[in-house]
Amino acid sequence: MKYEFIRENSKIFPVEKMCRIFQIHKSSFFRWRKRTPTTRAQRKTFVINEIIRIYQWSQCRYGSPRIAKELDTIGIKVSRKFVSQIMKENHLSSIAKSKYKRTTNSSLNSKVVENRLEQIFKAGRKNEVWVSDMTYLETEEGWLYLTVVLDLFDRKVIGWFISETMKAKETSIASLTKALLDRPLQIGQ
Repeated sequence: MKYEFIRENSKIFPVEKMCRIFQIHKSSFFRWRKRTPTTRAQRKTFVINEIIRIYQWSQCRYGSPRIAKELDTIGIKVSRKFVSQIMKENHLSSIAKSKYKRTTNSSLNSKVVENRLEQIFKAGRKNEVWVSDMTYLETEEGWLYLTVVLDLFDRKVIGWFISETMKAKETSIASLTKALLDRPLQIGQ
């Protein structure tokens, strides 16, 4: 470690002074610097470069298990633990996928709503049947929830709303309010 430090800082500080501080002979440092790396050190350097290459190739998405598997497929046998250690030393961390987000509370006490459409998604006239759905959009800032209301007669989006929460007031009710503004319902329709 001392020799490495001296080599890395030889452009900043004089080698002779650093050797004196670390209490090592100057000649020992120069002999160390001229030595040829061992086969083991050369292999480790090669494997480190391969780990970095695979990490960059995966656009920083692969963690140690996938990199170890990728190394194995190209014939380099190393443990996942070794790959993990090398990644930590080189400050490489994978971009983790977002975890599954639970959006439905399926408790047994919930009331089951009657299916009035019975899978017939057709309407004979305007404003006869409206349907709604919600989708989840993952953004850099977090999840957004898009709620849409359609009129099945002309398949037109008549109301929509994007919310940062799943509260009914900010999703279903807000999109329905917009739909009612666009297509007010007449009594007797």
